[in-house]
Parts: sequence; C-alpha cells; structure tokens
Amino acid sequence: MPESLLDVRALDAFYGDFQALFGVSLRVAPGEVVAVIGANGAGKSTLLNCIAGAIGSRRDAILFDGEPIGDQAAHAVVGRGIALVPEGRRLFASLSVEENLLIGGQVGRVGPWNLARIYDLFPVLAERRQVPSTSLSGGQQQMVAIGRALMSNPKLLLCDEISLGLAPIVVREVYARLPSIVAEGSSLIIVEQDIVQALKAASHVYCLQEGRVALTGSAGTLTREAISAAYFGA
Repeated sequence: MPESLLDVRALDAFYGDFQALFGVSLRVAPGEVVAVIGANGAGKSTLLNCIAGAIGSRRDAILFDGEPIGDQAAHAVVGRGIALVPEGRRLFASLSVEENLLIGGQVGRVGPWNLARIYDLFPVLAERRQVPSTSLSGGQQQMVAIGRALMSNPKLLLCDEISLGLAPIVVREVYARLPSIVAEGSSLIIVEQDIVQALKAASHVYCLQEGRVALTGSAGTLTREAISAAYFGA
C-alpha cells in the first residue's frame, strides 16, 4: 500500500460529556481524494475539526506525515500543512476578497499557491478582489474560502460541505477545480451530503453513522444498496 499522509486511528471525540465519535479510523494517501459521507449529526464535521486541531483528541489518534498531532492546537496543525475550508465559509465580513485571501497566507508555508495562482484558479475573484467578501454570491464566497485555505499551501485540504446551499451549476464549477488542486500536490478530504458528487470526486469513501464508520471502500465498487444501508442504518 502507498505511504500514508494521514492516519486517523480509533479516534474518539467529545463535547463535554457527550461522545460524538467512537473509534473512527481513516487513512489518506498522498495525492488521494477521500470522501466522508453521512446524514446530519453523523460526526462528519467533528472528524474534520479533530484533524484540524479545533477539537482536541488523544495524541496518537491522528498521525500526519508519520508524526502524532492529535493533541496539537489548530495554529500548529495549519503550520504542519493541514487547512480547513469550514462549513458555512466563515469569511471575515469586514474584509475584502483579497484581504480574506491574504489572511490564509500568514502561515508562511512555501508552496505553489499565492494570490496570482488563486486568481488563475478562480478568475471571478480577481475581478472582485476589492469588494467586501459578503457582497459575493454563495458560490463566490465558497471560492474565497477555498482560496484562503490554499494560501497556506497545505499538504492536506479539508473541505466541509462545500456544496451546501449552492446551485447545481455552481457545485459543478467548484468541483471542477479540485483536480487542479490535487495536481499541485494536495490531498483532499471532502465531507459531503451529495453522495453522487462525492463518489465522482473521490477514490475512497467512508460513511459515518452516529459517530462510527458504517462503511468504507473504493468509490468505484461500493453499491448504492450498501451506501444506503450504511447511510440510513437500514
């Protein structure tokens, strides 16, 4: 098997006394796109937040480039090369498009992504670089959120519900950019409720149900029946 970039090993996660994840394991190889699917409340965002350092976990539950990072803070995780595109985008409303992008570059990691490359990837952002980020459409705001994360030159990009609330044509436009991101050396984890879109984009799929991995396998071999059973607990 190819070398792992990310290994999540029997990860448990808690919100106070409430346990949200139960022994979740996941693996991402360099250059791989992995999809995490599941119903609302399945634990998908919690998983990404643990990997990104926003939720603390057991030190050896998350290994990145062979090093345990489960107990590291979010800023340290970004510095190692993991960037999160959060659900809901969470742009800085008082800042312009370009100012939001520049914030992502404050980490100072060396790599292929800079303002010029982001504007090549999303030309509409170049046209609107000086306008407030909140004046953009939902799809354009999602492009800013992705661009901001890429400005940190991540080895691993975590995308949480990037199609949520977007028109189908915009979703296709956003997903069409993902191969270019992978080509520049990033691996991806995509959390997605759109199962069809997830299966098209990813090589491997994990389905979470009530905080546990209910199904995992190659995107090309999993049947609709198996996915439905894992997704809904049938």
